Amino acid sequence: MKTKAELIPACPVAATVQLIGNKWKLLIIRNLLDRPWRFNELQRSLEGVSQKVLTDSLRSMEADGLITRTVYPEVPPRVEYALSELGESLKPILDAMKAWGESYRASQGQPESGI
Repeated sequence: MKTKAELIPACPVAATVQLIGNKWKLLIIRNLLDRPWRFNELQRSLEGVSQKVLTDSLRSMEADGLITRTVYPEVPPRVEYALSELGESLKPILDAMKAWGESYRASQGQPESGI
């Protein structure tokens, strides 16, 4: 069985795509760039994501070191997800994606989304 390090593609672009290359992970990171979020907040903000897909995405991102999961000793328990330092380092990538998306929307005659 291969170790986690052995499963990372040699190509840097492929490695990045493996870590953040699905729609939900990118949108989770977008949200977490602002502040820590709770599970239900994330689920409500990500229209169309199932509980299972969100859970799997968060677990995968935590295992990859992109996010942190903090459980507060309260009743009922409160759990918050936040970007780790590694996750924060993705901000320039998402900023570039946002700028490109805005440029594309403008080229298609669509108004700014305000997001």
